[in-house]
Amino acid sequence: GPVWKGGRKGEKGLLKNSYLNSLHLAEEYGLKTIAFPNISTGIYRFPKNLACEIAIETVKAFDSKVIEEAVFVCFDEENYQLYQAALQAPS
Repeated sequence: GPVWKGGRKGEKGLLKNSYLNSLHLAEEYGLKTIAFPNISTGIYRFPKNLACEIAIETVKAFDSKVIEEAVFVCFDEENYQLYQAALQAPS
């Protein structure tokens, strides 16, 4: 995933592509389930709320004929709360 450099270096697009590339590979290999960590939100300093938004929007928008389940693996309570709220919010 990308290193956060203030948001002016294309970081949002790079993070989205991290998810898309993984989803395309999962589909190519016929995987039914894929799990994602909180990409770039640790030492790469990507803002957790923005990373959460990008992750969920990208995965939801991906039109897969193979993948049945995507799992978000949260490594801390803050990320867990962000993902819980975002996934429970009406679309």
